[in-house]
Amino acid sequence: MFKRIIFSFLLVMGLTQIVVAQSQTVIGTIIEAETGMPLPGVTVMEKGTSNGTSTDFDGNFSLSVGENATLVLSMIGYATQEIPVTSDEINVEMQTDTEALDEVVVTALGIKRESKALTYASQTLGSEEVTQGKNVNFTQGLSGKVAGVEIRQGTAGAGSSTKIQLRGSKNITSSNQPLFVIDGIPMANYQTSDASGFYGGRDSGDGLSNINPEDIESVTVLRGANAAALYGSQGANGVILITTKQGEEGKTRINISSTTQVQRVYDYPDLQFRYGATDEPGADSSWGAPGSYRNHVDDFFDTGITLQNAISLSGGNNKTTTYFSYANTYATGNMPTNEFNKNNLTFKQTSKFFDEKVKVSSNVLLTDQKVDNKMLNGYYFNPLLGLYTFPRGLDFNEYANNYQVLDPQRNIMTQNWPILGNSEANMNPYWILNNAPNTERTKRFIGNASIEYNISDALTLTGRASYDFTRQIYEQKVMAGSSPVVSSDNGRYVYENIESWQAYTDMILTYDQEFGEDWDFHGLVGTAYQKRIIGDGLSVDSNTYGLYAPNEFTIQNITGLQAFTGAQQVSSRLVKQSVFANASIGFKDMLFLDVSARNDWASTLSFTENTSYLYPSAGVTFLPSEAFELPEFVSYAKVRASFAQVANEVPAFRTNPINDAAYNQIDFNTTQPFTELKPEIQDNWEFGADFRFFKNRVNLSATYYQIDSRDQFLPLQAILGTVWETYFVNAGHVRNYGVELTLGADVFKNDNFTWNSTFNFTHNDNEIIDLNEELNGQRNTIVGGGGEGYETYIVQGGSLGDIYVNAYTRDENGNIVVSEDGIPVNANTTDGMKLVGSANPDFMLGWNNSMRFKDFSLSFLVDARVGGKFVSQTEAYLDGLGATEATAAARDAGGVQVDGVLNDGTPFSGVVDALDYYTGVGGRNGIKERYVYDATNVRLRQFTLGYNFGFDEDSFMKNLNVSLVGNNLFFFYNEAPTDPDFAISTGNGTQAVTNFGPPITRNFGLNLSANF
Repeated sequence: MFKRIIFSFLLVMGLTQIVVAQSQTVIGTIIEAETGMPLPGVTVMEKGTSNGTSTDFDGNFSLSVGENATLVLSMIGYATQEIPVTSDEINVEMQTDTEALDEVVVTALGIKRESKALTYASQTLGSEEVTQGKNVNFTQGLSGKVAGVEIRQGTAGAGSSTKIQLRGSKNITSSNQPLFVIDGIPMANYQTSDASGFYGGRDSGDGLSNINPEDIESVTVLRGANAAALYGSQGANGVILITTKQGEEGKTRINISSTTQVQRVYDYPDLQFRYGATDEPGADSSWGAPGSYRNHVDDFFDTGITLQNAISLSGGNNKTTTYFSYANTYATGNMPTNEFNKNNLTFKQTSKFFDEKVKVSSNVLLTDQKVDNKMLNGYYFNPLLGLYTFPRGLDFNEYANNYQVLDPQRNIMTQNWPILGNSEANMNPYWILNNAPNTERTKRFIGNASIEYNISDALTLTGRASYDFTRQIYEQKVMAGSSPVVSSDNGRYVYENIESWQAYTDMILTYDQEFGEDWDFHGLVGTAYQKRIIGDGLSVDSNTYGLYAPNEFTIQNITGLQAFTGAQQVSSRLVKQSVFANASIGFKDMLFLDVSARNDWASTLSFTENTSYLYPSAGVTFLPSEAFELPEFVSYAKVRASFAQVANEVPAFRTNPINDAAYNQIDFNTTQPFTELKPEIQDNWEFGADFRFFKNRVNLSATYYQIDSRDQFLPLQAILGTVWETYFVNAGHVRNYGVELTLGADVFKNDNFTWNSTFNFTHNDNEIIDLNEELNGQRNTIVGGGGEGYETYIVQGGSLGDIYVNAYTRDENGNIVVSEDGIPVNANTTDGMKLVGSANPDFMLGWNNSMRFKDFSLSFLVDARVGGKFVSQTEAYLDGLGATEATAAARDAGGVQVDGVLNDGTPFSGVVDALDYYTGVGGRNGIKERYVYDATNVRLRQFTLGYNFGFDEDSFMKNLNVSLVGNNLFFFYNEAPTDPDFAISTGNGTQAVTNFGPPITRNFGLNLSANF
């Protein structure tokens, strides 16, 4: 660890010793050719460097450049010009360029289209925007920057999964995650293990956490199925397109990036340290005598360190371009003994043959990742449970320094903990970290290859193939002496060796042709094949069957071969064959029609009559700015409408469930085969408009959408007396509708200072229109993940994300019903759980700003989630044990003032003993209505401050940027006792709830980027 820090420090110090040198200063004026008016905001760059400026209000600029420099002049709406510097003064006329008003964007299947022709909403972020915050998982850098995107951070630290949803939750039991695509080819982004419960669970990480952010050139978000229809059922929840960097013709470059960040804990549950332990041996509560006790929690957390070092080399000529990169990310977490180490290796090459008619490209991405002591969710093996609940007044250091003691009878070390056995799974945090460690090792290979043959100027044939392979090995070795709830007397051994892979190939024939001056046509036909296997391998857990010999962690040492039930497994298997076609017709660059269709044949529909399904889509775009004379302040106007019908991916093993193999027996399947299965169908409507004003300095994009998801896969309980316990039906209708707005502006632009600001707004409503006849009017726990007074019931007329909890019993006037002692009565014992709100926000906001003053740059991102509810199981648990400041304050005040009514309606008002009150409303199965919080939060998500050193063209170093980086620095507003954006699981169940999740942290550090 120390060597890594020294290496990063030396790299930082070495790079900053370069001396800045400039040769000459060029001044000039830029005007519009048609009108002769000065042009403010024109970007003036020295070619081959990042040295540049922009024109002021009068079109003037001044720039220091190297010898033999060339200036590159660019502005949206005008043709880019390159001007060699032959004198100290250069005056230029800029010609308008209608085509430049619409940049080329990457769309489905890697196809490039002008954005003006798109009939749906999309948003693209460049490499700098994606990697600005230097997040280990690049998707966290998208938060607040793209409308319609909801991102929740996993709780397992570096290497954890990220929950991403575009336009809300659409599917009750299926995944709501979007499809991720790298360079036009679908990428595997699955989990083999999801931490989806209150008791225990492991987040195995997702495919996105393996990607090197420094390899990303751009990210394009296709929010709706209208944009992703060509991907079929994979794209039903939207698509996020990742375009990776590649070599450029005639340019040889070396890029080095080094980032050092520290992560500090700055908030955790509000705990008390002035009332001691309960006066009874082994008690796990702090309802004892007053005193002054040391805060042992602050001393537990470490300062996390993250080191990210990357280098890339690229270059090429008119025949071949090459890109190579290596990156290492090393991190220590705030939890002692937690370490993360990831190595990425990327090689990409493109070559042209036969007079450039044939282009061959290949791309290899390798990842080797290891995580030690990744934080596990819930009660089991979670150090925070014992840390937060440790009885006040006892000496925590005694148990921290001596977490194990010798058992002379067994001659082995056993756990030293004062409350062992009296509280489920409550163990010494240091015993968990040192004597129940877990290790996760992930190796991944992604290989892509493509051949493109230009048959003619208009006709191109492309064939592509990819293979995406992941092997993950996980081990947990639980020493004898652990809690009997999680281990047997001799210990516990968990071992997984899981392989997952995906093979994909397609062939596409494209035709692009202009007809006369008015018409243009872009068309394609293609076919694709995909095979995917998830979770193929060995999974063994000795669980409570135990081990023969204590602390010998091998499969052969597991007692009772019953432990091998389900050891050999395949979680999911899919083979899919597809054909698709798309046609886009443009008229006079002002009217565009886009239609597409795709048909899939999927193996998951075997044993049914519905072996294939068709996805049609159509859209139209009209540009009033090209058809009419609009007011001068309107630079560009576009309206669009589209419709698409797609199906959500069909889960494996629904039509023909398989039996499980066990030792000497078969565990027969109890789910009825679903031979009438149909895909979930989604109807997607989208309407929008895009505008640019004041010579393109202000842009506005607005979209309204409606998504109706029908024929959901719903599990129901089978009728008693049959051989089945469960059967499935196609039923249910879920609707999402909402508004997305993006407003961007060049707030200020002159030769010294520029300020660009972008504002995103997202509002989504979710409604369960209908369920199966058997479920209508009833509550159902289909999505799972609840427990202990918290559920996410599915109810007709409600929404996906509705939260139900144990609530106060109230009379007809809303008064809280209390017992004779004044303790509120838990409604779960009388009327059941109560709907207290939804996990879904009312709306989301993002405000992203980028400023530059001469060679200084500053950016900051403020984002907000407004509305929605959040439940803290942690607070309820701690209140019941008297461990929170709220319980201490109540004791200081002599009790809790309670106003309510007795069961007979008699009014009650009085002070209730704090112990009686909080053990009544708190605890694991307490009245969770008290622990429901407003999830509204506003935070400074990201902040960077940098300085750019420029060098002359003959210098070995072309550019050096030094910047301070900060992430999640503080909340402007947050009522919840933790970060409401944390997600226990990426699934649909445990939403907006925490159970001894990680504390809130902030990251800040230093980044150096050098170009050679």
